[in-house]
Amino acid sequence: MVFDQLDRHPGLRFLFTLAIGVILIQGLRFAEPVVLPVALAGFLAVICLPIVLWLQTRGIPLTVAIPLTVLALACVFGLLIIVGTQQVPALQQILLSQGQAIEPVLDEWLLEVEARFRLPEEGGIRATVLGLTDISTLAALATGATTWVFSVLSTIFLVFLLLAFALGEAAVFPRKLGAIAGDAVASDARLNAIVNEVQGYLVIKTLVSAATGVVLGLWTWVMGLELPLLLGLIAFTLNYIPTIGSFIASIPALALALVNLGGEGQFAGFDLERTVIVGLGYLIVNIVFGNWVEPTLMGRRLGLSTMVVVLSLVFWGWLWGPIGAVLSVPLTMVVKIMLENTQDLKWVAVLLDKAPAAEAAAGSGEAV
Repeated sequence: MVFDQLDRHPGLRFLFTLAIGVILIQGLRFAEPVVLPVALAGFLAVICLPIVLWLQTRGIPLTVAIPLTVLALACVFGLLIIVGTQQVPALQQILLSQGQAIEPVLDEWLLEVEARFRLPEEGGIRATVLGLTDISTLAALATGATTWVFSVLSTIFLVFLLLAFALGEAAVFPRKLGAIAGDAVASDARLNAIVNEVQGYLVIKTLVSAATGVVLGLWTWVMGLELPLLLGLIAFTLNYIPTIGSFIASIPALALALVNLGGEGQFAGFDLERTVIVGLGYLIVNIVFGNWVEPTLMGRRLGLSTMVVVLSLVFWGWLWGPIGAVLSVPLTMVVKIMLENTQDLKWVAVLLDKAPAAEAAAGSGEAV
């Protein structure tokens, strides 16, 4: 009876769908401690699946190929963790020393500004700017970031355990979906569409992020900045976050380039020339890799409009925090592909796409 009424009243059906969507979003937020490691393990499984299949073609049994793949990935994560735990405290200490050194200089400049312009609220600008460079504030931000990193690391074991089981299920899962849906061919095609599109995005994004991290790490080393290895690692990690990740990654490098410290941590002046050169290097690398190399490699594989990419970053970042921001694009792609295969929700998938299917087909035909 209820579904008959929904069919007769499209507006009521829309409100019903919207209400279910709100409930689902709240459920995902509530279940974050469980769902987030599962999602992360799923995307790692999509990246690692070609390696497992390649090992199988070399005659290595699946029971051996999966542990080898998981072990190799664990070694990569372990290396990144070792580098991070060794160099992040050093970067934190340098930035805190810089903040402490420039505070008296900023205080003098701001006093001159307030005396010259005679602002109505005396000391207002000084309090605001010095608050941004306050040592306790910077220490709290750094400590909060470090605490978040260690809380993420505490779930790594669970993620790798889920990854091993996910890779083991990869060969059987399409047949299970076929048995449930009653159409093994259609279910296999849908799953392959999801896996291929997400896999293509993640693999290309990982390669481009790695290249970005290597080039920027070398660039900061050439410019004589401290901790170039960590700066390259930051650029690699934050490049997964669309739109704002590369900008955030440049902030530590610019801070290290700007403030010169003399003996005993005393302020020795601002190096504006080096800061501009370092910033131009970051800008050029991000333009080349982000606006040329990556779109060229992906083509229409991404299939999301620019506005949807930005909105997905905001939404998944709000829902699941920094990891949600990193996974925002592939998660949105999965949702889009699922909507494309749901008859009464295809219109939502069209809104998320770069262009309607007819235009996309025409564009690809012209390209051929």
